[in-house]
Amino acid sequence: MAHHEGMSENDPTFADNSQTPSSGFPAQNRPEQEQGASGAAPSPWSAEGAAQAQQPAQTFEGGHAQDPAQAHDAAQAHDPAQQGGAQSQASGQVPQGDQQQPAQAYAAQSHAGHSGAPSHSGQAGHPQHGEQGTNPYAAPGQQIYPGGYGTLGGQPGGQMAPVQEGPAPRNGRGGASKLMVGVAVLALLVGGGAGAVGGYLAADSSTGTTVNSLDQERPARQTGNAEDGTAEAVAQKVSPSVVQLKTVSSQGAGEGSGFIISDDGYVLTNNHVIAGAAEGGQIQVVFNDGQTANASVVGRDPTTDIAVVKAEGASNLPAVELGRSDDLRVGQQVVAIGSPYELAGTVTSGIVSSLHRPVSAGGGGDQTTVMDAIQTDAAINPGNSGGPLVNMKGQIIGINSAIYSPSSGMSQQEAGNVGIGFAIPIDQARRTADDIIEDGYATQTFIGATVGNARQGGAAIADVEADSPADKAGLKGGDVVVKIGDRNVDDSDTLVAAIRTRAPGEKVTLTLEGGRTVDVTLGGQPVDPN
Repeated sequence: MAHHEGMSENDPTFADNSQTPSSGFPAQNRPEQEQGASGAAPSPWSAEGAAQAQQPAQTFEGGHAQDPAQAHDAAQAHDPAQQGGAQSQASGQVPQGDQQQPAQAYAAQSHAGHSGAPSHSGQAGHPQHGEQGTNPYAAPGQQIYPGGYGTLGGQPGGQMAPVQEGPAPRNGRGGASKLMVGVAVLALLVGGGAGAVGGYLAADSSTGTTVNSLDQERPARQTGNAEDGTAEAVAQKVSPSVVQLKTVSSQGAGEGSGFIISDDGYVLTNNHVIAGAAEGGQIQVVFNDGQTANASVVGRDPTTDIAVVKAEGASNLPAVELGRSDDLRVGQQVVAIGSPYELAGTVTSGIVSSLHRPVSAGGGGDQTTVMDAIQTDAAINPGNSGGPLVNMKGQIIGINSAIYSPSSGMSQQEAGNVGIGFAIPIDQARRTADDIIEDGYATQTFIGATVGNARQGGAAIADVEADSPADKAGLKGGDVVVKIGDRNVDDSDTLVAAIRTRAPGEKVTLTLEGGRTVDVTLGGQPVDPN
C-alpha cells in the first residue's frame, strides 16, 4: 500500500593528462634555456628573447628570410671591394637597398604577433602569421624558434649561429643557400595555401544540402503482437487482469493492487492492503479500463498475508493464468505489475534474485506471519502490494508483498525500491485462496511446537503441545532441528517458513542435531483473521 496506518510493507527491516589547443595543433613544450657560445640564451617568451627577434640578424633576399651567415655572403657578393677573398667583420653588416625595409617589417610583425598572443598554461603559444616559430612540416634540424632557440645551419643550441670571418664563398655558394631558404619558405607557404584552400572548400560545402531529422518521414506504425517471452508480451497478456484497490476506513485511506482470479469478480491480494477496511470500511476496485466497482472481503489470512475480495456486479472479467512456484530458478526473468504510488498499470521487470527467504508477511515482524518468500529485483514500491509477480509465459508465480528499505531515518511512507523485493509463492497463496473461497476461512499448517534460535545454529524446540503433530512424532523440548527435507535450517524463521509453504497432511522429515531424524505429518488449523 502507498499509505496505510498500522500495517505496511515498509517496516524499517522489510518494507513494501594533456590538452589540445583550440588551434588544432599539438601543444609545443616550452623550451629550456641552453648554453651557447656566449652563455645562456634568453627564453623566447621573455622580453629579452622577443627583442632579439627585432635585431637586424635576418635579412631578406627576394622577399625571403636569411640567416646572418647568408646575409654576410650576400653582402660580399654585391660589394666589389669584398670580392676576391676580402674579409668582413662579424658586426652584423647588412646589404643596403630594397631588402632592408622588409626585414624591419618582418621583425616588427614577429615581435607583435608573439608578445600579444595568449597561450595555454604550460604550453607555448602557436606562431602567428609573419612570426618566427616552429615549422611543423620542416625536416629535423630545420626548426626555427623565436629568440634563436633550436638549430640553424646545423648548429645546435639556443643561439643564432655566429657569422665567421674568413674568405668569401665561391661563386654559387650563396645562391645555393638562398635557394634552400627559398624552398623552405615556399614549402611553408604552399602548406598554408593548401590549408586555406581546404578551409575555403569545407566552408563552401557547408552551404549545400543539409539533413534535418524533423524533415524525415515518420516510421510505419507498429503492427502485430509482441514477441513471446518478452516483457511487452507479458504486459499485454496480464495487465488487463490487474486491478487497483482503494480503501477508506477509520484508520485512513490507502491503496494497493490485486489481480482477478475468476470472471465473476474474485480478486486475490495482500491482507495488509484491505485489513483496515475489513471491519466497516469501504473497498473500491479500479479495473484496467478505468471502470470501478465496490468490493467486499471474502476472507483473509494475516499469517500468510493473503486476502480475497469480490467485486460486486462483475461478470466476464479477464482472469489470470496461475503458474507454479516450486520449480523457480534463480536468475530467471520476471515481471511485476501493480499501482505503485497510485500509478495504476505500472510494469517493471527483473529476475528471481533468490528463493526461500524467510520474511515477515506484511512487515508485521511476528514469527506467526513468516513466509517463504521469492526475492526479486523487479522494482516494487508502496502500492505494488497485492499485485502479481509473473514469469515470461504470463503465468502468476507470486504476490508482491514486501520490500526491504535500509534504516536511514526515512518514514515508512517515504521508503521505496532498492532492488530487494519479496513475493509470496503462488503455490502457498493458491492453496490459501482456495480455502477462503471454499470454506470462508484460511487453514494454517502447523506442527504444534514453539521454536527459537539455537546458539550454534538451527531451530531449538522450546515447548511441545500435547497430542500435536510434533508430540506424535516424538519431538521434545531442547531438540534442535538443523534440516527439513533437503533444506538446511539456519534459524527458527527458516523452519517456520518451510512448514508454512507446505500443505496440511503432508509428511516431512526433520533432521536433528546429532543426526537423528524424525518424520512429522503436518497438521492444519483454522486461522482467526482478527
